[in-house]
Parts: sequence; C-alpha cells; structure tokens
Amino acid sequence: MMRSCLAVALAAILLSATVATTPASARGGDKPTVVLVHGAFGDASGYGAVTDRLQDRGYTVISPPNPLRGPASDAAYVASVMRTISGPIVLVAHSYGGAVASVAATQVTNVKALVYLDALALEAGESSLDILERFPSKLFPALQTRPFPQADGSEGTDLYIDPAKFRSVFAADLPARTTTRLATAQRPVSLGAAEEKSTEPAWKTIPSWYLVGRQDQIFTAEAQRFMAKRARARVTEINSSHASYISRPGKVTEVILRAARSIG
Repeated sequence: MMRSCLAVALAAILLSATVATTPASARGGDKPTVVLVHGAFGDASGYGAVTDRLQDRGYTVISPPNPLRGPASDAAYVASVMRTISGPIVLVAHSYGGAVASVAATQVTNVKALVYLDALALEAGESSLDILERFPSKLFPALQTRPFPQADGSEGTDLYIDPAKFRSVFAADLPARTTTRLATAQRPVSLGAAEEKSTEPAWKTIPSWYLVGRQDQIFTAEAQRFMAKRARARVTEINSSHASYISRPGKVTEVILRAARSIG
C-alpha cells in the first residue's frame, strides 16, 4: 500500500513538473524558452535581475544548477534538463558555463541560439586552463584550493577565489557588501573541470552572440574577443567586470533578446 501511494504521488509530481517546464512557446505563444547556465564561483541566483526582465517580456526562463564537476558530465546534466522542454531554446551561459553549454547544445535538437556572457567558447581539444594560460589574467594568483572526496574514493581539488580578492577579481563593479556576500556563498569548480578538454562545440553549427566585459579580470577582453571571433559570434562590448550578468542586467537582457528574436 505504501509503495502504491508513493508511486501515485511521484507520478503526480512528475506530471506537474512536466507542465511547469513546458515553455510559453508550447502553450500557444511564439517565444523560445531561455535556459540560463551559471559558471564557476557563482550560482543561478545571480541571474535574478535578468530573469525578471525576461519574464516581464513573456519569456519562460529555466536556470538549472551547474554541477561544476567537468564539461562532459555538467553538459549531460544540462542537456537532460533541456530534453524536458518542447519548442526552441536560447541557451545562455556565463563564464565556465560556456564550456558546458557548448557541449550540452550538441546533445539536443532544439537549441536555436547560443549566448555567451564573458564565457568560455572552447574549441574541441581545448580546456579552460588552455585559455587562461594563453591569455593570463588575475585569476590564478587569487585561487584557493580545498580537497574533496570523489565518488570513486579518490581525492579531488576544488578551486575557490580568495574572499579577500573576490571583489577585485570577480565583480569590481558591484557594491562591497554584495561581493562580500557572494564570496562567502561561492560555488567552487573542480580542478579536473578546468583541465578537461572540450569535445566538438555547438557554436560551429548554431548561431551565437557574445557579450564582452571590457574590465573582466578572469577572462580578459582579449581572450573573449578571440573566442567570439572564432565562433563567428555577434559581439557586444560593455564596460563591466566578469559579473556582467549581475552588474549590467539590462545590457545582458538586450543581448539575449536579440538572440531570441532571431529565431523564426
């Protein structure tokens, strides 16, 4: 009896979840669903102001958590979320999230536009560390490491930004009180994720947009321009830190809307 009740309850939950994730486009509108992927040292809550602006314009928005364990496994998770969405998708990614989105978009058929926000648009066989070594920034000197246990029993290494350096490196254009809070809640990325090489990226076949933050101290503007040009992305440059998705939500939303409106 207990198992039967649990099965019925689970079925109801799954049904309601399916309805909840059905985008506006599938419910009779004509707008794509916007999927927002966060990067390292942050979480999906950073998209709050962007989400408000998109929802005010009638867009369905989903911001799945990025596990930050490695591009391949993280992409598989994000792709699993996108498979629950019918209709076209605009896939938006910040920072390391770009490495994830570029792979995740190859695993579903309804991603119609990619938007990179100060993000990694990696080539096949390239890692996050490769970009950081080619275009040095202030990130490496600011990193702190902590060990963590992996599922196979081995020990992994998590990367954090030193809280004392968080504001200057990650979000110099945000108030100190805000960055202090962000620093205490930052989600680490694993060293393995930074070292992992990308597989074939979706930007080779899917139209892309790229927002360059000129004051970014993690991925330099030069690095971002290099990746954007390689991806043949439509580029917008603004005066912002790495945290453009938090500090400049209006500009970020404008870029996302351009991508969304391009979908016929």
